[in-house]
Amino acid sequence: MKNEFKSLIIQGDKKFSIKNTKTDYTGGYNKEKAKDALVNSKIEVNHLQEKLYAANSHSLLIIFQAMDAAGKDSAIEHVMSGLNPQGCQVFSFKTPTSEEYEHDFLWRHYKALPERGRIGIHNRSHYENVLVCKVHPEYIMSENLPGYEEVDKINKDFWKQRYQSIRNFEEHLTANGTVILKFFLNVSKEEQKQRFLERIDDPTKNWKFSSGDIKERALWDDYMKAYEEAINETATKDSPWHIIPADKKWFARLAISSIIEDKLKSLDLKFPILGEDEQGKLIETKTVLLGE
Repeated sequence: MKNEFKSLIIQGDKKFSIKNTKTDYTGGYNKEKAKDALVNSKIEVNHLQEKLYAANSHSLLIIFQAMDAAGKDSAIEHVMSGLNPQGCQVFSFKTPTSEEYEHDFLWRHYKALPERGRIGIHNRSHYENVLVCKVHPEYIMSENLPGYEEVDKINKDFWKQRYQSIRNFEEHLTANGTVILKFFLNVSKEEQKQRFLERIDDPTKNWKFSSGDIKERALWDDYMKAYEEAINETATKDSPWHIIPADKKWFARLAISSIIEDKLKSLDLKFPILGEDEQGKLIETKTVLLGE
């Protein structure tokens, strides 16, 4: 992996600090250079996806977490546009349904995991349960958990257990062939403000804006603290976090695509080789076809 992207990885051997990360980092790229590099990376990822599908030994789970207007949707649109839709699944998680609340918090996410050979993209994920729920612990009440009938009972031990559940979940997935890439699109508060204003001023983007976004923006510091803690508690060697500077969308897209490309290459995927009997059948079939 190129040095400009290696610095974005948090895998448990170092602590992540929101204050010490640059949201406008561009790794020496300019907009045009990044766009050209993204095109080449997408072509390579497309070839690797074909190998992933053919080998049918691994699946790839890509997780996007970010504040509102950080660019999750556009990143998915631009980075994944070169993939074969037959081998790709995208899930956007909203507020849990009544059925989902009747199960543990990981249940609905487990159901959405990609099959072997496929790429699964989770726009928001099981991490919402230690992010938005950390900022709004009252949401936990809807889970009807024994021993937590009041918000005041949701303490440090509760969150410690929830982080442990996530680590165990991801360790289990990794051991069974699911490769996990976790991306935090790190946008600045000022850049979010500008993007909100664009959504308000542009009639074609009004639908993207919600008054609730402003209420959550007022809790910015609480969210930054929640992200910092969640990332530090769940970043491991096998399931690291990638902190993507998101003020420049063109660099964020390149960084994401390059990291996906590098991870797929590291799997050393190969097309299956047929046995002697199957190869013999291919030759027989070819002879029949040529003789028509």
